[in-house]
Amino acid sequence: MKFQPDTLAGVNPITRQEAGCVWVGSSAFRHSVLVPWRGDVLPWPAAALADLTAEHFERVAACKPELVIFGSGTRLRFLPPALMRSLYEQRIGVETMDTAAACRTYNVLVAEGRNVLAALLVEPSI
Repeated sequence: MKFQPDTLAGVNPITRQEAGCVWVGSSAFRHSVLVPWRGDVLPWPAAALADLTAEHFERVAACKPELVIFGSGTRLRFLPPALMRSLYEQRIGVETMDTAAACRTYNVLVAEGRNVLAALLVEPSI
């Protein structure tokens, strides 16, 4: 699915999402990533939902977003709340959806100038 967001200077638009790959601007990422609305895109060492630990979400919290859009892979899957405790303790909002929906939602929030971070599971394509 190709996205055509409005161009905003200095932000990280997600321009495309497909099986096993997410594009941020003109860069392709074939692994899970943290995409802050501004700044560097960061690798997120988790290939699957079962790989995620509380430490993964502590890394998300360290980015200081006001809202996290968690993309759970090819289908919607929810995490145990204990994994996201560091986010809740810092009053950071969390929304969970499949990765394609997370990419679209992230772009809408970025266009509004929100301090949002997309935490995206990018599952290897088969």
